[in-house]
Amino acid sequence: MLSGSLVPDACSRQPHPPDRYNRAMAKLPVIHETRVVNEGGRFPVEQLDLEFSNGVRRTYERMRGSGRGAVIVVPLLDAETVLLVREYAAGLHTYELGLPKGRLERGEDVIEGANRELKEEVGYGARDLKIVHRLSLAPTYMSHVTHVVLARDLYPERLEGDEPEELEVVPWKLDRLHELVQREDCTEGRSIAALFIARELLRGGA
Repeated sequence: MLSGSLVPDACSRQPHPPDRYNRAMAKLPVIHETRVVNEGGRFPVEQLDLEFSNGVRRTYERMRGSGRGAVIVVPLLDAETVLLVREYAAGLHTYELGLPKGRLERGEDVIEGANRELKEEVGYGARDLKIVHRLSLAPTYMSHVTHVVLARDLYPERLEGDEPEELEVVPWKLDRLHELVQREDCTEGRSIAALFIARELLRGGA
């Protein structure tokens, strides 16, 4: 290097980020009107007339849920073992390995629904149930939310559910999640997310 030459430091070589990266959180758009365009359908579609903070107006569509949401349960047989179920998935016409889950019924809260689904699909109840997170499916156009519930201190109890066949229960070690997600029969995103959320919470002493 020539004596006296100027070498730019690492920071000065980096391009400055666009201003949009430093903007404060935008105000939510104003909803001027909502209407259902296929009332009575299995998946009602709702149109929203929106006005954004910059004055631009648009009409968006979203799939409207029941408002009750759903639950997905992470049942711990012990501190290192989670119970999975193998269930027929009509969308892919295959059997999927994942967590017990289902829609909340009318009048149920999240904890009650989680314990019911656990009893119906796995054959266990739980004395210790804790809501740890919530997951969306496709928040751009769906209002559906699934609550993640950690279930511990299990005890045998079965309730009759609406499954056409008994589900296979598969114990799986939490330290082998990396193997689980590489399987061709484990593709359901909510199950994968909930398992890793639970594992990290447990590692943190939850």
